[in-house]
Amino acid sequence: MSTRVASPFDFHSTAADVVAGLDLSGRRALVTGAASGIGVETARAMAAAGASVIIAARDHDAAERTAVDIRATTGNPDVQNAQLDLLDRTSVDRLAAEVTGALHILVNNAGVMALPELRLSPEGHEQQFATNHLGHFRLTVALLPALRAAQGARVVSVSSRAHLNSPVVFDDIDFAHRPYDAALAYAQSKTANVLFAVGATRRWAEDGIFVNALHPGAIADSNLSRHYEPGVLDALRASGRYTFKTLQQGAATSVFVATAPQLDGIGGRYFENSQQAVVGDPGACGTDAAGVAPFALDPQAAEQLWDVSER
Repeated sequence: MSTRVASPFDFHSTAADVVAGLDLSGRRALVTGAASGIGVETARAMAAAGASVIIAARDHDAAERTAVDIRATTGNPDVQNAQLDLLDRTSVDRLAAEVTGALHILVNNAGVMALPELRLSPEGHEQQFATNHLGHFRLTVALLPALRAAQGARVVSVSSRAHLNSPVVFDDIDFAHRPYDAALAYAQSKTANVLFAVGATRRWAEDGIFVNALHPGAIADSNLSRHYEPGVLDALRASGRYTFKTLQQGAATSVFVATAPQLDGIGGRYFENSQQAVVGDPGACGTDAAGVAPFALDPQAAEQLWDVSER
């Protein structure tokens, strides 16, 4: 049985806390969705520790502004920006082709949540699943030559505690035969993020590529909540059901999974608050819910997802 990974960090730790004392000089990282929210702070922390960082985002101008800001605040001149639309296969392939040489860290951070109505990608897939999983799947596979060249690379799959609410419904991923439910659509996309870590590590560990997933925490100031109805966040705050993290706290677990020395050679796991999570309670996603659902670590489901993703 594998030993559960623990760390000195917790709910209150920030990304800066996680990289304190680490030297990432000589390492190259790419962070998707890095022009807003926890993506910015994930990139900033790694740049502050000396890594070369690529800020990838759909909005090119926002990515450039973020790169300028991070260069200024960290003193690291090696922070670049790139355009990436995860719903556009041409955009995904173009970015991957631009990344020549070794890539040591890939943080699949970009995401969309709570789309109010069913929207489909150009290929006909429900957009939360297409953005959160399929786009990142395509990007990671396209970046395999760069990840292999690192001779020891990490891929970080930003999931969510919301995955506890639904497995991937393989019989109807795209809601063709059931009523659309925004929360369940998001939940199955986040389960896919964990299953991807399981399937990818099984395939790529021999190449020195290890993939782990994580829950960053509830973060009120993230652009991820932009599709919420007006007043929803205020109601959640007032309910007392959630304790929200700052953006710097929300980035901590992503940075831990990307950089912690104790994770060398470890993959296919799920983390929260910079600790490896225990098996949790599927269907419960409130304040007291914690851990990872057994269906998100199921090797057979991971294989089924891989087959779906390659189509």
